[in-house]
Amino acid sequence: MSHEDQVRLMTDKMASFVGHVAKVLPDDVQEKITQMAAAETDPLAKSIYETMHRNMQLAEKLDRPSCQDTGVLQYWVKCGTGFPLMGDLEALLKEATVQATFATPLRHNSVETFDEVNTKRNVGKGTPTVFWDIVSDWDGCEIYVYMAGGGCTLPGHAMVLMPGDGYEGVAKFVLDRMTSYGLNACPPLLVGVGVATSVETAALLSKKALMRPIGSHNDNERAAKMEQLLEDGINKIGLGPQGLGGALSVMGVNIENTARHPSAIGVAVNVGCWNHRRGHVIFDADLNATVTTHSGVEL
Repeated sequence: MSHEDQVRLMTDKMASFVGHVAKVLPDDVQEKITQMAAAETDPLAKSIYETMHRNMQLAEKLDRPSCQDTGVLQYWVKCGTGFPLMGDLEALLKEATVQATFATPLRHNSVETFDEVNTKRNVGKGTPTVFWDIVSDWDGCEIYVYMAGGGCTLPGHAMVLMPGDGYEGVAKFVLDRMTSYGLNACPPLLVGVGVATSVETAALLSKKALMRPIGSHNDNERAAKMEQLLEDGINKIGLGPQGLGGALSVMGVNIENTARHPSAIGVAVNVGCWNHRRGHVIFDADLNATVTTHSGVEL
């Protein structure tokens, strides 16, 4: 297969996968929403969950996006230095985004800043966003597709705390945001928290945390304990589905962290809405694709 044919093949596979992610929620999200619905006793909350399930069924049956806001496309790429299309990936993902925009179809969500012109193709200056992790001595490539919606992930928050604020300050920062930002993000939420050394590193980690599977835990046992404490605390606020009250408010809390400067604690929070459109695919050197987030999908 020629290099040009390889690029076309992977572009087509990614465009198809983007369209699927727009229409079908990942297995872990569907399972968690079903569990949360079963745990609710409030009649209004149960009715909302029934509507969510109906929405999921109709999106798949009618072959259309599960939410009208198909978000800004963001790609998390973990690529081996031996992957044959490493140098083509950014352009390839941009073309896949354009293809998916018309084939799926996706709402046109790329507006050139200052010019205030919608490109009507979901690509523009810096969009879609591609985040990179480079792995030496590997010839594969992992890609997370994420649709960052205007009400949930895009309005994230970050700041740097003084060391005296401690981890209590981190918890307060997260809980404060949940009573305002969280209400507008279509709960139940998947909450991503970044704890690092500056606003930009914490913000990036808080978004990356949303790529983790629901029910996974931070490798550090203290961070994992804080994940559980925050989950319990946010549930006690009582946001409930769509912010209209209920026993459960979050699908989970995922914390990602790095080392930090002794005089600063960078913290950020991002959330995924109940319609958490995230997909993960792994390519080998021959461009065979394995989807891990959605069962029964072949590319």
